[in-house]
Amino acid sequence: MGTTISQIISTSYRSARARLKLEAWGVSISRFGLVVVFLLIGFLKFTTSEAAGIQPLVAHSPFLSWLYSVLSVQGVSNLIGAIEIAIAVLLALRPVSAKASLIGSLGSIVTFLLTTSFLFSTPGAVQLNHGLPVLGDAGQFLIKDIVLLGASFWTASEALGAA
Repeated sequence: MGTTISQIISTSYRSARARLKLEAWGVSISRFGLVVVFLLIGFLKFTTSEAAGIQPLVAHSPFLSWLYSVLSVQGVSNLIGAIEIAIAVLLALRPVSAKASLIGSLGSIVTFLLTTSFLFSTPGAVQLNHGLPVLGDAGQFLIKDIVLLGASFWTASEALGAA
């Protein structure tokens, strides 16, 4: 027996609804995953050990190294932590303000563009092994930021569409 047009439309409708539901879940999990990441890492920046841990990354950055001429190692870490916490709050405001969440997503994009750039500016982050690029310790720590950058673009797109 052949498939009727009604069956095709019904199947297509169910498929579209399922796709939209999955996409909504994906955006929400990505957004609130970013919130958790920014809160946890942001609060951690206020510790001495984290300030020392990020110092080599920031010091080699062509975009951020100047901060150490203005602030101490702990001061730079505190500033970055405060910005990360602010981004988390803005992202989390999505249920009440798409515009605030868009601003948070844009801040997230800038953050992960900067941290991804550390892959290229931090000595040893990417090493050559028999002519092939291999991630060093810093590179292994930073590589996840590419995925977080993608999630940031996704949440920005959704918030922009709703704003």
